[in-house]
Amino acid sequence: MSPSSSASLLDVTLQLGKPGVLRAQAAGDAPGWAAEHRDALRAVVAEHGCVLVRGLELRDVAGTGTVFRQLASGLMTEREAFAARQAYPDGVYSASRWPANQQMCMHHELSYTLEFPHLMLFACLTAPASGGATAVADAPTVLAALPAELVSRFEREGWMLTRNYNEDIGASVAEAFGTDDRGAVESYCRANATEFEWQPDGGLRTRQLRSAVVRHPLTGQRCWFNQVAFLNERTLDPEIREYLVDVYGADGLPFNTCFGHGDPIGDDVVRLLNEIYEATTVREPWQAGDLLLVDNIRTAHSREPYEGPREVLVAMADAVRLADCSPTIEVSAR
Repeated sequence: MSPSSSASLLDVTLQLGKPGVLRAQAAGDAPGWAAEHRDALRAVVAEHGCVLVRGLELRDVAGTGTVFRQLASGLMTEREAFAARQAYPDGVYSASRWPANQQMCMHHELSYTLEFPHLMLFACLTAPASGGATAVADAPTVLAALPAELVSRFEREGWMLTRNYNEDIGASVAEAFGTDDRGAVESYCRANATEFEWQPDGGLRTRQLRSAVVRHPLTGQRCWFNQVAFLNERTLDPEIREYLVDVYGADGLPFNTCFGHGDPIGDDVVRLLNEIYEATTVREPWQAGDLLLVDNIRTAHSREPYEGPREVLVAMADAVRLADCSPTIEVSAR
């Protein structure tokens, strides 16, 4: 059965400004429903880039993890997280710890690594009182909306991510690399084309050159695939940025991005990227029990500000190598 015919077996509601929504009839057996409809669900994601499944009544970590594993070919252990998460058994995580009143801008998960998830799985156990949607945007559409000369520059140069790890803000060395052993961290960095230097205070600074545009490994579509805007200092709230610069210095921000040859990315570029993301964003407020599947290469995602308790679980699945996505910038392990 072809992906399109498999997808047609599920009744997905498509509305302007919203992701596709599927209402499941799980009869209290979410894992069984997921196992039965796995191929059709994945076909929907292949066709539309994402799908929100409503009606599974996901309530806890154990049951949600079982559903995640039914739908994925294999869950990943996260490395190089940009913010701390709570890790649960067998590849299930909490959403990234990020201030509730701050926008988590559009990005592709782990797009600065050499191996990243093809499939992202999100499950809402507790929906916030307001806001907090995990919104999505189609990467080929974003790419087509960008000025050709800007895209050409990013294709030629790529983008550079600089990170400063410390114990005060963002993910620590141990949280990002799974160890605080210097030798193990250095070995990981060398194997993953990451420059590193230890700072006098014991902190770690890394730099990673990556492609901003890749081809989808299955469809060949060109996708705007990076975290150029989200991890740029200009996307931070101005007051927060000013505070961080005062405390850590302009070179000590927890993360920042630039063009691949080292030139700063101006306010105008960051603003343009975020405006295009917003113009192409679709969103649907979470309801408790919802499941969201996202093709991480074709589809960017964000987290909107919210009020009230919010509990969302995440899994990263079906690892893909950057080398298999026709990168425009060649990098290699050392």
